[in-house]
Amino acid sequence: MQEVLAGMHAALRLSTCIGLLALSLPFAVGAGKAPPPGPRRLENVTAQARAEYIRHASVWRPTRIASMDLMQGPQGKGSFSPEQQLTCDYVTPEKPLAGDTPKFQCALSPDDVVKVKYGKGNGEVYAEVAASRLLWALGFGAERMYSVQVTCRNCPIEPWFWSTERKVDLTKFEIASIQRKLEGEEIAVSGQEGWAWPELDEVDERVGGAPRAQRDAFKLLAVFLQHSDSKAANQRFLCLADGVVKDEAGNEDCTKPFMLIHDLGVTFGKATLMNNTRVDFAAWQSQSVWKDPGQCVGNQRKSMTGTLEYPRIGEAGRKFLADLLVQLSDAQIHDMFAASRIDRTDQKVHAAGGERRVTVEDWVQLFKKKRDEVANQRCPQ
Repeated sequence: MQEVLAGMHAALRLSTCIGLLALSLPFAVGAGKAPPPGPRRLENVTAQARAEYIRHASVWRPTRIASMDLMQGPQGKGSFSPEQQLTCDYVTPEKPLAGDTPKFQCALSPDDVVKVKYGKGNGEVYAEVAASRLLWALGFGAERMYSVQVTCRNCPIEPWFWSTERKVDLTKFEIASIQRKLEGEEIAVSGQEGWAWPELDEVDERVGGAPRAQRDAFKLLAVFLQHSDSKAANQRFLCLADGVVKDEAGNEDCTKPFMLIHDLGVTFGKATLMNNTRVDFAAWQSQSVWKDPGQCVGNQRKSMTGTLEYPRIGEAGRKFLADLLVQLSDAQIHDMFAASRIDRTDQKVHAAGGERRVTVEDWVQLFKKKRDEVANQRCPQ
């Protein structure tokens, strides 16, 4: 029933859519602009200050790839083990939750309210766990995502579709995921959320920003995953926790601005105009990494909401990503998909004698095929 209602709701939302550092430098408050009242906050900087932080931004930090545990994922405060069973209390949202896939807010404790995505037919539950584990292992920023089972106390019968309807004592969601955000302070102009992919080209290596090779590798990885819904709100711009600097007056500056993908829910499918494929084996299989191999143009169609479109990748960026990907063992790739429970989507492939279910190993082999497309290509210098 949950899957049917979720599908009805997604269709409704779709039709509606169709109908329509311390740097301690002068740029910290913006040239020629008065700061907002009170202490200067990173979450409310001027446009000029934001532009300067972008110039200094990083997109990658080195990791020991071979030792990364893609089954357990990122550890630390608030982490969960695979399939951990959790009980929480439903929280009535103050305003409708964003997006068009089933989710609700739930309190694990009075001071720990989490967003729960749920439903066997909700591709984002699987996609975000697998994709975030990949980016985390390779050194690109990602939120911490965990596959869990959730028992909700006092949930509506269907919390996403009928959030104000009659509550029931206990509702169990066996397929669910919970997100823990990467720690840091948001860098934002009032009314402007996240960052668009063309802004990566404004990062300046000469002032300490990410080199082009890392930025191109980041773009290529998004293409690899078919990160279709690449609107600005689905990328975060933040100051890493150890880069936030405050003076005695409470003014904030940032020495470590960082750009990452926040929402990886529409991945492992095919980039489309309406962002309507995710964790779709046949769709992902149909997409080559390169639209124009000779010029190394990534095969990423721009969606209605997206900001990433057919990026051209330099040889240094291709090699940078290839050198990271080849460090992943078969076991790690298997764990990445197994941790997401991607085989629970019950997809089918044609096989000798008829159809069979897509397995984790099928996803592993397809991942390796796409990795070979990156590793075996050579791009113009």
